Amino acid sequence: MENGIKRDIRLVGLDLDGTVFTDEKTTRDAIARAVRAGVAVLPVTGRPRSGLPEEVLAIPGVRYAITSNGAMCEDLAEDKVLVRLAMDEAAALRLLQIAEKYDVVADMYIDGQAYTNEENIKRVETHIPRSFRPYFLKTRRLVRDVREVLCQKKRGAEKFNLLFCDMSRRADAWNEFEQTGLFELSGGIPTNIELNAKGVDKGRALLALAERLGFSRGQTMACGDSENDLAMLDAAGFAVAMANSEACVFPHADAVTASNEEDGVAKAVYKYVLI
Repeated sequence: MENGIKRDIRLVGLDLDGTVFTDEKTTRDAIARAVRAGVAVLPVTGRPRSGLPEEVLAIPGVRYAITSNGAMCEDLAEDKVLVRLAMDEAAALRLLQIAEKYDVVADMYIDGQAYTNEENIKRVETHIPRSFRPYFLKTRRLVRDVREVLCQKKRGAEKFNLLFCDMSRRADAWNEFEQTGLFELSGGIPTNIELNAKGVDKGRALLALAERLGFSRGQTMACGDSENDLAMLDAAGFAVAMANSEACVFPHADAVTASNEEDGVAKAVYKYVLI
């Protein structure tokens, strides 16, 4: 119960980094219990499909995943892409042209795989937060030139991720990308810019999946902690911020749960879903 109102939550969207994950574990038991109760629980992440962690994929009944900040929605059980909202090749090439002006590590997501080049790998220690480096190195496919991949695939790109070491230059780049009117911009960590096609975000994808499954907006809940979760929190019928959230997140939340290190997702699931 929250404010005396029983909630009929049938779909729960969970950000991963800073939300589900702790240093040691995930809130696996709470998620599994909600799934057994007939609730659709799914990761809604900026990660590519190839970056989904095994500990989440292994939870029985976790069938769906929204990845690349809403550009991909997949049925994991059937290994089927339900929705793919990629930016077209021209917009992707324009993005890469702008990115070249800045000192960044850049990677590109196509068909659920993240691609980067050797020059970016050389910048890992200067541009990528220490806690993020193992994941980055494990999940990026090294190619000579991401443009070549883009042109060969002829599929457009689901998302680009740019990592900066100079925050003033990040601000300049943000403004330049925004002025094109071509991209949806967000940030999963303070040092990056995540770019999708205009209008593509986690919230749009969450509600599209809810409609597909026959659930209303009021039957959806979302948990998040960072700027790239704002659209999802605004879209969901009930929005939960983690205690460790960035300051910009709290005004978008209906409730605040404990931090990820204190199993905040588990607490929110037990309080608002399994009541």
